[in-house]
Amino acid sequence: MSPATKPGRGFAARIMTLQFAVLGLLIVVVTVATIIVSYNRVFERAEIASLAIARSVAATGQVREEVARYSALETLDLEELRTGPLQQLADDVRGRAGADFVSIVEDRGLRLAHPHPDEIGKPASTDPVALRGIEAVLRERGSLGDSVRAKVPVYAPGSDQVVGQVSVGVVTDSLTGALLTSVSWILLFAALAAALAIVAGRVTVRRLKAQTLGLEPAEMAQLLRDQDAVLYGVEDGVIGIGRDGRISVRNKAARLMLGLPHRHESADIVGQPYAEAGLPPALVGAIDAGEPVTLRLETDKSALVATVHPVLRENHDLGKVVLLRDVTTIETLGSRLDAVETMAGALRAQRHEFANRLHTISGLLHNGNTAEAQEYLGEVIESGPVREPVQNLEAIDDTYLRAFLGAKGVSAHERGVVLRVGEESALYGRLNDAQDAIAVLGNLIDNALSAAVEGPAPRWVEVDLLGEGNTLHIAVADSGAGVPAGMDVFAEGVSSRSGNPDQEHGHGVGLPLIRRLARTHGGDVWIADPGRTHPADGDRQMPGDETDEAPPAGAVFAARLPGVLTTEPTTNEPATPERP
Repeated sequence: MSPATKPGRGFAARIMTLQFAVLGLLIVVVTVATIIVSYNRVFERAEIASLAIARSVAATGQVREEVARYSALETLDLEELRTGPLQQLADDVRGRAGADFVSIVEDRGLRLAHPHPDEIGKPASTDPVALRGIEAVLRERGSLGDSVRAKVPVYAPGSDQVVGQVSVGVVTDSLTGALLTSVSWILLFAALAAALAIVAGRVTVRRLKAQTLGLEPAEMAQLLRDQDAVLYGVEDGVIGIGRDGRISVRNKAARLMLGLPHRHESADIVGQPYAEAGLPPALVGAIDAGEPVTLRLETDKSALVATVHPVLRENHDLGKVVLLRDVTTIETLGSRLDAVETMAGALRAQRHEFANRLHTISGLLHNGNTAEAQEYLGEVIESGPVREPVQNLEAIDDTYLRAFLGAKGVSAHERGVVLRVGEESALYGRLNDAQDAIAVLGNLIDNALSAAVEGPAPRWVEVDLLGEGNTLHIAVADSGAGVPAGMDVFAEGVSSRSGNPDQEHGHGVGLPLIRRLARTHGGDVWIADPGRTHPADGDRQMPGDETDEAPPAGAVFAARLPGVLTTEPTTNEPATPERP
């Protein structure tokens, strides 16, 4: 079992656990820090308030006079103190200011006022540091328990002599209650934050699962490796389109087939909307349709078959994928096979005619008609083995090309069309790449024959061949109706033939194919003349036509094929053959 498929906690569960751990730690740290800050703030506020109250009491004129008076006495009248003005003032300040205690001490450390009257006259329970002329804010434990207290010196009226101190404080228990209230709110907010984090985490996990289709990271990594292996390990082109209509992936084969920019170029189609990525319009239309479809595409260098497939996974629309297959080699082989079949047909016709002649001779000899057999054999030798209904065929030296034209002439004769070689043809030497040359020439002749058959009588096709070094120049004219104005016969799926295209193989395919085949040799195929009402001269008029006006002439297609000829003399022929 691969790591991607081992049972255990899923990626989402691990993310949730890690998220909760981090969030829990964060909440604890924040809560503790907030409690500490709140604790210090509560005590600081108590200290500030106590110090302010103590200063205010110590600065009161009555307090300074009374404390100075009692400081000068050797003994204190406790009953007077318990009901005297200092005690009343201390009680009044404690009630109005919210302090837990207000204590006044004279310079010997004896209490002159205290929240508990019984403590009056007794020494202070804590160090009276203010008697040394300093102010102090302390956290001490006294007779009232732990408290935060401020101690301020009391000066005698009109002098700087310290005659006592005022101590104001807040008991810690009351501060703890306020602190607990603050902590309760803090904990409540922490709990709400934790609950919100849990809800957000669950929503995030569900969204993550929806976006990744439930795949774990290891599975996604494996899918990416498999994708690269598939995309760049196949010869077919692949283009992936996401749900948003943008191209998400394309392999090298697709880039080469469609002539797309390189991955590292700024015009790379990955990430662009497919309608703006420079794809062929027919392919864009097929993608827009949203249904599985197969179509044919033509480029300058190849013929492609494109298949568009919608992609679904667990009823989720993931987009579309386009598969491209180069069928150039297959179609080229098909064109070459057509030429071979033409030659095979011509050979079958020759065999049939030879058989008929041999049967005739055999019958004459069997009946003892030796003289008639000799006369018939002489006629056969004089006329040649098989009649080749192609005018001016002797202008062609290459035996393979002559045989091919002869076979095409037989096929043309059967369809009521005369095939002839133009009188201006001049082709010496032989073909060194017969397959491609015959494929181009054969397709042009087939198209011309079809056009001539559909045209008016007399029906003819004329082939002009010219050798220039190793380059073969071809021109094929016919007596058909020509190419309609504005029609691009080299475009994908375009045909000038009438009738049902499905009934004839090659409609709208042959011309783009042979043009691409010619261009692979550095040549080309083009329309030299789309067709005219009257030919310029009588060269294209049928021999024996006695009319003063030539019949309408069809289109003229031309081709140039470099590198298909050799200037070496044909086997068993003179280096410089005589022209007829």
